[in-house]
Amino acid sequence: MTPHSTGTPPSESTRNEPDRASAPVARKLLILGLDGATFTVLNPLMAEGRMPRLRAAVEAGTCGTLYSTVPPITPAAWTTCLTGRHPGSHRILDFEGYDVRTGRLRMNSTRSSEHVRNIFQILGDRGFRVGSVNVPMTYPPIPVNGFLVTGFETPGSDSDFAYPADLKKLILERWPDPTLKSKWRKKLGGGNKLFAENIAYLSNSFHQGIAMTTWLGDRYGWDVLMVVLKLVDNLQHKTWKYLDPRWSNRNPARRDMAKGCFEELDRAIGKMLDYADKHGATVLMVSDHGHGSLEGKVFPNRFLQKWGYLRLLGMPARIAARGRFLRDRMFGPKHQIAPLVDITRHVPVDLSRTRACVMHAGNAGFLYINLKGRQPGGIVEPSEYESLRNEIMERFRSQDCRVRAPSGETIELFPEVHKPEELYGCTRKEEPWLPDLILIQHETLSAVRRLNGRQILRWLSYRRLEGTHRKEGILIATGPGIAKGNSVTAGLIDCAPTVLAMLGLRVPDNMPGRVILEIFDRPPVVQRERVAEEVKTKAASPQLEQVYTQSELDQVTDRLADLGYLE
Repeated sequence: MTPHSTGTPPSESTRNEPDRASAPVARKLLILGLDGATFTVLNPLMAEGRMPRLRAAVEAGTCGTLYSTVPPITPAAWTTCLTGRHPGSHRILDFEGYDVRTGRLRMNSTRSSEHVRNIFQILGDRGFRVGSVNVPMTYPPIPVNGFLVTGFETPGSDSDFAYPADLKKLILERWPDPTLKSKWRKKLGGGNKLFAENIAYLSNSFHQGIAMTTWLGDRYGWDVLMVVLKLVDNLQHKTWKYLDPRWSNRNPARRDMAKGCFEELDRAIGKMLDYADKHGATVLMVSDHGHGSLEGKVFPNRFLQKWGYLRLLGMPARIAARGRFLRDRMFGPKHQIAPLVDITRHVPVDLSRTRACVMHAGNAGFLYINLKGRQPGGIVEPSEYESLRNEIMERFRSQDCRVRAPSGETIELFPEVHKPEELYGCTRKEEPWLPDLILIQHETLSAVRRLNGRQILRWLSYRRLEGTHRKEGILIATGPGIAKGNSVTAGLIDCAPTVLAMLGLRVPDNMPGRVILEIFDRPPVVQRERVAEEVKTKAASPQLEQVYTQSELDQVTDRLADLGYLE
């Protein structure tokens, strides 16, 4: 079916019934994404009576833990949710990616995963009318049979953030800030007044997201509608210490403001549930990951330097590299597509003498061996590759990476060190762009690629405590066809096959997840179908160019750095 491509919605009378393979459990589906939501926070708030609509949905349906991807980070997780594919297959591991062909960094986008299809495309092909609002990793927008408003990685309202294209003008007439790009504002002496203003912005984002979704849904009609309230994640990043029982009583005023923001979230959820009920739709509420405390930062490149795998540039070369960066940032063309980024912008590494480096990091460290014949100027012989990789893996698992935390507990700084092809069930020949090792740091830490003085590990003071991601997200199902009172444990990779099966469609055999049968009153018929082998586009790298201008890239990277994703 050809995607609808004008701002004028089609008439209901001209619609054809979607092409289903079997009787559906749900005739219409609303997916409400609560980015970063965790029962660690939601359960106490429901018990306190602060989130009555969410509690009613839980009691009327089925709920449980929805495990995120490895690593549990927004771009990898939401892309897995939409495609039913693991990150090693859809090729988005992080906000940034390292391009082995050029030896440079680029920002991920929909172009990075264009070789796989998501549920919006699959459903559109079967005649379902779909809508997507503020779902992460949907920029630049792709054509769909319906409408799409891009997500958090959209540079701003000047960008082409909507499909159909003429929808942008209609949205801006109503919502000047449709992509919710603002950072958490800081100002010396801002105090509780500025904190309250930030909380008000987050609260408004929830209501705006719902208002935009219902307006677009009424305008275009829909069979499957999805909206993500992204700033639930931002709220927890910035206010975790006011929500965590260990510290929440230190500042009752801010604790109550943070909890009040969740009360506004509950009101927004209530509006969405009422809208679903009006349309007889089944509801899935999902989060891409959970949340917990961020209590320190670990610097894996310092370990690589200590062990002799990484060498730094001399001071004159560092000063020259920094000068080039400042020159380009101040005087370079702002409205042309940004060039790929050299790692020396972030780490003053001498690649002519470096065997391994963590090229990007956040909720994991992504380590690349400087392999001859793969990266430009690689120095490690292919015959040494596997033995070196094993050696570095063992180093990160050694006593060198065990420390005593402020709590007195001895912890492993990197409790998981993965070879990606083993983690994701692929081969390096199929996906040569993958990092050579993925370092999963202790859950209370973030991994930072840059070098901060000579520190290897830095614990945070109370003043600097924030929140960070956990693997345990949420799943709540309610409405027509959903069982009452069941408990469920599933993974994000199971969401796409579950959506297809509940709507009466066959599940492609390249989706390795399962259909979550426990959520249904009467489980759907699960049928698998073979799919044609995908074209291996850009096999050596998910994306060979940026999609952002320099000005846009600066906006996006500043926003991500504010949340600790890029340091």
